[in-house]
Amino acid sequence: MPQQPPAAPRDTGAPAAPGEPSAYQETRMERVIGRGFARVTARALAPYQTAVIRIGFAGTWLLFLLREWPHRQELYGPAGPFDFTMVRQLLTGNHGFSVLLWSGSGGWFQLVYVLAIAAAALLMLGWRTRTMSVLFMVGVISLQNRSVFLGDGGDNVLHLMSMYLVLTRCGQVWSLDARRARRAAAAGIPQSGPDSPRDLPGIVLWAVLGLALAAAQLAGAPGLTWFGHGPFPHFGWSLALWGLWAAHGLWWAVRRFAPGEPRTVLDTLAVLAHNAGLLVIMVEVCLVYATAGWYKIQGTRWQDGTAVYYPLRLDYFSPWPDLSHLLGGNGLIVMLITYGTVIVQVAFPFTVFNRRLKNVLLAAMVCEHLSIAFLLGLPFFSLAMITADLVFLPTGFLTWCERRGSALRRRLFPPRAAAPDRAPAGPAPEAAARSAGEGPTLVG
Repeated sequence: MPQQPPAAPRDTGAPAAPGEPSAYQETRMERVIGRGFARVTARALAPYQTAVIRIGFAGTWLLFLLREWPHRQELYGPAGPFDFTMVRQLLTGNHGFSVLLWSGSGGWFQLVYVLAIAAAALLMLGWRTRTMSVLFMVGVISLQNRSVFLGDGGDNVLHLMSMYLVLTRCGQVWSLDARRARRAAAAGIPQSGPDSPRDLPGIVLWAVLGLALAAAQLAGAPGLTWFGHGPFPHFGWSLALWGLWAAHGLWWAVRRFAPGEPRTVLDTLAVLAHNAGLLVIMVEVCLVYATAGWYKIQGTRWQDGTAVYYPLRLDYFSPWPDLSHLLGGNGLIVMLITYGTVIVQVAFPFTVFNRRLKNVLLAAMVCEHLSIAFLLGLPFFSLAMITADLVFLPTGFLTWCERRGSALRRRLFPPRAAAPDRAPAGPAPEAAARSAGEGPTLVG
């Protein structure tokens, strides 16, 4: 008689016999760690929030540069209060980086200023967001470090956030890159593999930037050190910029010639960097408000409720003198605004995990910064701070705004009906784009 195969042993919960291997059971802590790791590496979180701060910070910097265009020479150019030699000595002492130190000519300054405007505009529109985020960071750092004694707290926020944006996938939605990916998905164009488009504009942009960086490196441009002071300790700007340039090229090569497991690994690393950068931005905003609130508590003017009175009486911060004097002359309003500002700033970091309280305080802080822009004449400081606050906006509200904006666009610009003989056999392009998603998450 044929012998029957032995049945598989049942897991009765009894301890295994000596010498018999026991089945491994995952502990609860291991399951929690595994779920947490999968959450931060599976997808880039908060795509709408990162798109909002990309548009906000790029738009703030763009408006500032355009408004100061007539005064650019006095602010950051050769006609400024600090000449080229003084600025070089200052940045050598504080280890600051600025491409304006590569040449003291007026033509070089004009070129850098114009390129900074172009990078801000293109980043706001979401064209080649990965590349433009790097150029945006270089433009912000270079111009602000040229005149470090100019500006206000909004410049410091913009300085830091420009560096954090480089790590994020801020072009997943509301960008030209996302629209190009949706159209390619609707047309059935592959986004990876040897059959994908060559992307000639991206290759040319990558090659030109590499040649420019190599020329500056060979010429011994100040600030381009490998292991000196840079964005991180013992991590020079040469290593950072060349690393970003090489990462862009590696991503393109892997997506085109190795779309399998190598792309999955790089995509996981990019998602992890995005989520880490997003966490740093959120923590930075909480630290700004926490430190500002606790320092205010220690001030005697904030303790007695009269701190808001004094800036309202300064002519330099009074674009509407009559309104400022009217508010400053009411002791009850001054006391409420003073104590309310301290309460909101101190309480906000402790309410980010409560959705309702966080949204209420978020609206209060946005109104506070709008009043600063209107009453004290600090529009760009307020824009920078409001943009930083918007990273905490709920996704439901942003998607509602997207639907309303799409409906308004279709009402103002109705799509033209396709000819009957040329009508596509499949679903409409917009529906296909929605069903196909956003294409590759790292776009541009």
